[in-house]
Amino acid sequence: MFENEDEVTRGATAVLIVPEWHAQRLSRDLDARAEEAKGLALAIGLEVVAVYPLRLRQTRAATLLGVGQIEAIKAEVGEGAAQLVIVDAALTAIQQRNLETAFETKVIDRTGLILEIFGERAATAEGRLQVELAHLDYQAGRLVRSWTHLERQRGGFGFLGGPGETQIEADRRMIRNRMARIRKQLEEARRTRQLQRSKRQRAPWPVIALVGYTNAGKSTFFNRLTGSDVMAEDMLFATLDPTMREIRLPGIDKAILSDTVGFVSDLPTELVAAFRATLEEVTTADLIVHVRDIVHPDSEAQYADVVAILNSLGVNGPQDGREGADEAAPDVIPQVEIWNKIDTADAEARGIIEEMAARRSDVAIISAVSGEGVEGARELMAAQLTAQHKLQRIFLGYEQGEAAAWLHARGEVLGDEPQEDGHVLTVRLDPADMARFERLFPGTVP
Repeated sequence: MFENEDEVTRGATAVLIVPEWHAQRLSRDLDARAEEAKGLALAIGLEVVAVYPLRLRQTRAATLLGVGQIEAIKAEVGEGAAQLVIVDAALTAIQQRNLETAFETKVIDRTGLILEIFGERAATAEGRLQVELAHLDYQAGRLVRSWTHLERQRGGFGFLGGPGETQIEADRRMIRNRMARIRKQLEEARRTRQLQRSKRQRAPWPVIALVGYTNAGKSTFFNRLTGSDVMAEDMLFATLDPTMREIRLPGIDKAILSDTVGFVSDLPTELVAAFRATLEEVTTADLIVHVRDIVHPDSEAQYADVVAILNSLGVNGPQDGREGADEAAPDVIPQVEIWNKIDTADAEARGIIEEMAARRSDVAIISAVSGEGVEGARELMAAQLTAQHKLQRIFLGYEQGEAAAWLHARGEVLGDEPQEDGHVLTVRLDPADMARFERLFPGTVP
């Protein structure tokens, strides 16, 4: 049926089907949902030649779509010579195979498309292993294509370019063995990451994790704060591998800023599981900065998607001004929101956004592209990190230059009063740093 399957790669033409029940279930604008799905296709270099929003009164176990809908789309697929059909929903293996038979062309679902993007974009060895494990997990119950792509050197993992069905049992054995090897390698990487994390935790510098929906502008904001050149394009999943850089904030001499993978609605559970070790960076951060595309029509739904994923990781901090916030919740990670892309809002929308932000104490409005509001964002992040800091008056002899330098590096020195045999520093300092200072320099606190 698929005589030229290896040609269905970048530049292939695709028809996109957006089931309307799916969009409504997620409380999303259907047009915005279709645009996001098109963005996913463009991110892997596909050309979308037609989009079909379809109302589904009921889902069909065999094909998901109704017979009449399949026939109508089949006629369009034939006329447009589409090489691929994308269904913006999760398909079972049976539904995928039956739709391929009906359309006489390849069919992939939302999960398969996202996995293909991740397979092409992951740059580090660990990232590629994580994506490959997710891909194998996803395909393990399907086995509708052979697995010789595991031996090929190409971007992605074969959804768009694999050959036909082959020896199922041999495939299953190869998949199981490959998954076992990958899990072992990822466990070694996880232990290394834990060692690195424990070293950072022993250091006095706070860690800030950027999170947000894909294409919200996290990497642009990251570059603006750090002066780095992390890939930042108007494209879904421009960043997959976590990046860390040192930054300075008002009153904080040094902090570590981490840029993480963007989240997306219906993020495949296989990917969440595979990337859990990487996402652990978020769970151990001192501050979570949620970057939002505040002008996007589905901004609130995107916010809910990110929060749901954070909750699945065990991160559930109090959100100022939001219903259900638990201000007394113990052991939570402080969070702030950065409302990005304000430069793209018209005057009316901007006024509404600014009025909403004025009622919140945990929000900064910015344009990461132009730099508008970024200084205010830096101040907000610093204020949140130092919210638990307390004023300390510490006497130091003039010969205790090392202790004074330590306080200047890790706290905010607000005053320096000379005395006859030394000076008294007034310092705003985190309680944990104060305890560390007392251990390092005993006898210096009055």
